[in-house]
Amino acid sequence: MRFTMIIAASVMMLSGVVQAADSLCQQKSDAIQHEIELAKKHNNQRRVNGLERALTEAQSNCSDKKLRDAHQEKIAAQRAKVKEREHELAKERAKGDDADKLEKRQHKLTEARSELKKLESTPW
Repeated sequence: MRFTMIIAASVMMLSGVVQAADSLCQQKSDAIQHEIELAKKHNNQRRVNGLERALTEAQSNCSDKKLRDAHQEKIAAQRAKVKEREHELAKERAKGDDADKLEKRQHKLTEARSELKKLESTPW
């Protein structure tokens, strides 16, 4: 699971490099291929193996609609997380708890908002 998250994050970061004219599936495949090349360059065979599995799966099961739908679900889930963090922060402020708790809640909210912006800026 953790490895899949790392792959997904890496692929999403590379999406901005890929041309917008390509289909989303082609962009995803190209980004994975780029990651494979980097892993080979750094002699990271475990990563190469995982990325090659991801590439095979992306090439066989990918459709632009599936990618868009899955991406929209991720965005919706992250928006819900941001709202939850905002609610938690407001509740802590209403309680008037100590500054450490407020700071932690604010930090979690900032992280959630940052993740949402990152998701919204990627096409898949």
